[in-house]
Amino acid sequence: MARRATNNPRQVRSKSCGCQLCIEEYPDPKRKSRRDCIGSWQARYRDPAGKQKARNFAKKAEAEDFLDEVRTSVRRRTYHDPKRGKIKLSTWWETWWEIRQQTGRVTTRNRILAVWRAHIKPKWGNFPLINLELMELQRWLTGEVKGYDTQKKCKEILRALLEAAVKDGKRIPENPAAGLVITATRNEKHPDDLKPPTAAQYAMIHAALDPYYQVIFRDFADETGMRPGEYAGLRLHCVDEEEMVVHIKEIIVNDGGRLRRQAAPKTKAGFRTVPLTPRAAGAIAFMKAKWKPARTRSAIGDGFDLHVEELIFRGPRGAALNINNLSRPWKAATVQAGVARKVVNPETGRTEWWPKINAYRHDVTTRLHRLGIPEKDAQAVLGQERGGRVTWVYTHESEGARERVRAALGGESGLRVVS
Repeated sequence: MARRATNNPRQVRSKSCGCQLCIEEYPDPKRKSRRDCIGSWQARYRDPAGKQKARNFAKKAEAEDFLDEVRTSVRRRTYHDPKRGKIKLSTWWETWWEIRQQTGRVTTRNRILAVWRAHIKPKWGNFPLINLELMELQRWLTGEVKGYDTQKKCKEILRALLEAAVKDGKRIPENPAAGLVITATRNEKHPDDLKPPTAAQYAMIHAALDPYYQVIFRDFADETGMRPGEYAGLRLHCVDEEEMVVHIKEIIVNDGGRLRRQAAPKTKAGFRTVPLTPRAAGAIAFMKAKWKPARTRSAIGDGFDLHVEELIFRGPRGAALNINNLSRPWKAATVQAGVARKVVNPETGRTEWWPKINAYRHDVTTRLHRLGIPEKDAQAVLGQERGGRVTWVYTHESEGARERVRAALGGESGLRVVS
């Protein structure tokens, strides 16, 4: 091990000092002479990469203490360079996001980007990393970020962003977002706002739909329980007409306002085979006769080239199905049928409409449960990773349940007490 320099820390010559050494370095006959030097003490050291650095202190003892501390941190690999922590959060975001956006689903990436732009960047984007403190972040999260889910997402993004800064050569010594606490209350929706419409309500909605959309919603979505992105991306090579099944191999998602092909469904359980009822098979036959989809199997490429000529289900003008050409006729039909109602989200205060298109999955699951289909089989057909989720999220009380309970409590169930 090399011997330490005897002149480290060393005193730096000053133009304002009048000692003999400083006058020799910076001659000035008008300067008043003095015996002791008042120049600062410079501590020199090498970082883990071997690059020499220096820092000045007013007193020699302070410089020596700093040298002992920094040499120990370099040896123990806990050293961090304060200058690297002076980078602004928005600049560090660009570095972090360049890698992060390459992983995960498109919808997840877009959600992260939306939270960053709407909440984190306006407040903290111009702050240096080293200046971010736990209590200031917590005060902002509690006082300015509304809603449980929004607070949760802000916390997750900040924690991941700053954790990467800790690991990147110790830009900051510790993660100030690691101790953030979600203070908003998670408000649960009433069961009536979550369950699907009744059979009678669905009949009124379907009657109000244009015949073309009746084929999509009534004849296919309500018969298969498939997600809108799954049947929007369905191609002819995924349909086995002899076995009367469809294979879910890819989906169409909305990527910042543009439709994109995604090579994998929502989860790995989304890769599945869905049986077709005669009515669902009839919907596919109707679309085949109308659009004559190509049986080719094109590569996904950049994802934005949808190859609409291969799609089975399309909008009434031949375009790929999207949130507009599905939601607009659906909402109009629910309003015309007198079924639609406004529901205020207790967390965000935004007004939402019930029922939604994805209520078909809830309806299908409830029907399967009522007919005694094992949970594992329903899980496989619906494409859920956990069987329990099928029960506690998608399964709702069956029609007539309240009437049967009322009759039982009123002594009208027909049961007799046996002594």
